[in-house]
Amino acid sequence: MRDGHESGLPIMRALRLHDPDDPAAVAHGDGYLWGGDILVAPVVERGATSGRLYLPRGAWYDFWTDERVEGGREIDRPVDLATMPLYVRAGAVLPLGPVKQYAEQPTDEPLTLVVHPGASGSSTLYEDDGLSFDHRTGEWMRVAMAWDDATRRLSLSLAGGRMLPPSSRSIRVRVAGSTATTHVTQGAVDRDPVVAVL
Repeated sequence: MRDGHESGLPIMRALRLHDPDDPAAVAHGDGYLWGGDILVAPVVERGATSGRLYLPRGAWYDFWTDERVEGGREIDRPVDLATMPLYVRAGAVLPLGPVKQYAEQPTDEPLTLVVHPGASGSSTLYEDDGLSFDHRTGEWMRVAMAWDDATRRLSLSLAGGRMLPPSSRSIRVRVAGSTATTHVTQGAVDRDPVVAVL
């Protein structure tokens, strides 16, 4: 959302926006990207048990199963009413949870970052209080997340704003396709990157 606000790019993007030199991506209008790294492929046929979708070139991961799939082709994906096909681009670092029912709900669960190997990539995690306009006066933070696929290193660094409470955060890091996790802690004074080798 913050990226859309700052860049003017839509949050929901046609495949051709990120893959304009891929004729098949340009031709397919039934799927879209959420930001630049998540492909959403809604199935709109009544009673459908599978959906056919196009994955642009490169490696992709099924969001639900972590299965790696090579793109540049159409695939069939089993579907049901509870599961919309979602795919994450290799190189993406996806922040997840913890699940909350409302913005201020207290939780002891750490943030989870899921790294999707197969390419290097970078993204940012933006956070504000979710309730007020205090972000206009500097009450926000941006954490840069950079994945180096060759060295399997994830670097996290405070890249804007200031560290919001809690001032020391436990972060769980997982590589897609693995259940093993690495824990890192990012603190208020961590202008130098926190590095996890996975």
